[in-house]
Amino acid sequence: MPYWLMKSEPDELSIHDLKRLAKARWDGVRNYQARNFVRSMQPGDQFFFYHSSCPQPGVAGIGQIEGEPYPDPTALDPQSPYHDAKASAEKNPWSARDVSFVEAFREVLPLGAIKAAAGLEELALVQRGSRLSVMPVTDEQWNIILGLAKR
Repeated sequence: MPYWLMKSEPDELSIHDLKRLAKARWDGVRNYQARNFVRSMQPGDQFFFYHSSCPQPGVAGIGQIEGEPYPDPTALDPQSPYHDAKASAEKNPWSARDVSFVEAFREVLPLGAIKAAAGLEELALVQRGSRLSVMPVTDEQWNIILGLAKR
């Protein structure tokens, strides 16, 4: 089963929000490579829920992909910060996914700890210049991060 890491600003959607909601729409991805990852996910795939653009960025828990990708409605909403003026109902290049809650970690695993961990040097998250909001995680990387988070 492929694994993923997906970033969200916690004031928009946090792991605790997802726990409360049980299921939510993951939308607003506006990078073509990240969008392609969103489209390639399969129902049941798990992802690290990463809190970004906040005082303590890091892995906060685990979520799961539900269902199939569908056109991202935020691209068509002029009031949304993710509005895309070039998108239309007939031609919407952006995709959203439904995700569900699996687990919240006791504490956020900080980015610094991820960067310092042996075996995570190739993780896209720690690569210089990488700003992807959705990225694949290998089985080995998954196990290392999971081990660090559960200490």
